[in-house]
Parts: sequence; C-alpha cells; structure tokens
Amino acid sequence: MQSELLMDDRLRSPEERPRPLRTGSDCPVLLSARLVLRAPHEDDIDALAHLANNSSVATMVSRMPHPYTVADAADFVRRSQAGTMGKCVYGITKAENGAFLGCCGIEPHRDPETVELGYWLGEPYWNRGYGTEAAQTLIDMAFRTRDIERIDARCRVMNIGSRRVIQKCGFQFQGSGMAHSLALGTMVPVEWYRLDRKIWMSLKSWGTGR
Repeated sequence: MQSELLMDDRLRSPEERPRPLRTGSDCPVLLSARLVLRAPHEDDIDALAHLANNSSVATMVSRMPHPYTVADAADFVRRSQAGTMGKCVYGITKAENGAFLGCCGIEPHRDPETVELGYWLGEPYWNRGYGTEAAQTLIDMAFRTRDIERIDARCRVMNIGSRRVIQKCGFQFQGSGMAHSLALGTMVPVEWYRLDRKIWMSLKSWGTGR
C-alpha cells in the first residue's frame, strides 16, 4: 500500500498503472505537509462534539444533526470503526500536535466507477488551507488505490469556502439541484462538481494552480 501511495503516477499511463479494487474498510493513514488523516477514535469524541455542535458547520453538511451531542459523536466514531457507513472516513488532525480539526471521507456512488468526496472543518480552522490540503490528500489516495474514473463533490450554493476548496482541487461544475439538510430539516440548493481521472493526472503537481 505505501509503495502505491508513493509511486509517481506521472511516469505511467492510466492503462499501465495498477488500480486495485479496495474494500470500504481499506483506508490507510494519510500524511500531508501539515495534516494526518486517520480513522476517528474514542479520544476524538469530545473535540468532535464541540466542533460539530455549531450551526454554521451543521447547516453546510447534509447529514449532520443540530444540536450535535457527545452521544452523536460517540455513535459516529462507533459506526466509522465498524465500517457500517459504507465509506472511508477520516479524522483530520494536525501533524504537529494531533489536534482534531474535522472530518473528511469518500463514499460509494451508484456508479461503481465514481465515489463522492465529503469534508468539514471546525470553524476555528477555517480559511487556513486545511480543507484544501485534506481534500487533495484524499483525492490522491482515491485515484491511486481505487478502480474509479471520477470523484464527485457537492456544496451548498451559499458555501463560498467549500466551493473554493472544490475548485482549487480541479473539480469542474456539472450543475445545481436540491439536497436534504438534516440540521435544517428541509431541502437546500446545492452545486455539483466532478473531477475525472484525466484532469487529476494533468494536475498532479498540486502546487501548480491548486
């Protein structure tokens, strides 16, 4: 796994590069310049509950309840560890001190060649580039280790910060529609974006234009 993650895909065509099919539970720890992405665990529960219990966060995430309690956080950690969510879930933490910043993950799509990217950060950590760094790291892992051709992402129309992350990662606008918000208990307008494998490969030097 580590050799796959470190391999320079720019030297290979899509046909030459091995793309093994991974199970939903096969979620390696991921490292970036400032972050460690790893499975949520019990020590995260208090920080998770504190950061998620914020309407500014919950109303931008489709399936986060509000208020968000310690019991909700404990249930989230339990389900992510059990693999019952059917997706690859990560806690976003700072490499320097292990501080819990938020969550990100990929989940299956009805199209087996597509996965969907999701992420959120606690409000104290907005506008510092952490969301983009986490998303790029997760995108790299997904394309390198999974037999997929594209990644989808969605954000609320009013969520300027999330749209900026999506665009900086190279996603292309596909359209708009409505999605249910658990926190608001209603449908809200969202935008749909897509990143395909060919575009990802052309943008593999993340520092250029990202």
